[in-house]
Amino acid sequence: MNTEPSQKSTAAWGKKGEYLVVLQVALLSAFIFLPFYPVSSGFELIEPLSFFRWTTLIVCWVIAILFGTLGLHQIKHSLTPLPYPVERNQLVTTGIYALVRHPLYSSQLFAAFGWSFFHMSLSHLLMTGSGFLFFSYKASREEQWLTERHPEYADYARYVKKFIPYIY
Repeated sequence: MNTEPSQKSTAAWGKKGEYLVVLQVALLSAFIFLPFYPVSSGFELIEPLSFFRWTTLIVCWVIAILFGTLGLHQIKHSLTPLPYPVERNQLVTTGIYALVRHPLYSSQLFAAFGWSFFHMSLSHLLMTGSGFLFFSYKASREEQWLTERHPEYADYARYVKKFIPYIY
């Protein structure tokens, strides 16, 4: 049993990226409630693409589930919604983290892209693009803190892509 008193963080709100978590929840909520544009009432135009739409959705969601599940499993003891690493943080560079540096962000992006493409929704595709920019910023901020804590992170980042294996 741990008898040491817990240390409460004395950092001012926002210093560990709390505002990024709030913005992430807002973006996810906006994506969910965003109307489809263009409205898929003209199914005769997209019906020939049905097989391609379903294939893209399934592939993207399988990747999203794999990245999310494996990413969560590998960092379960260091998991936090904040981009600021927890004190007990350990640098993980194996498994899914050998393919991408941010599999949890990738998971959300792949799921959103699959959904957007399946529905042929330009509004959702633009929101996915906004999510990509947001996660790029959040990941960069997180990487600054990780490099401070783990100087070897810079070498790791040179060889492993941020979101999409071998691409970006």
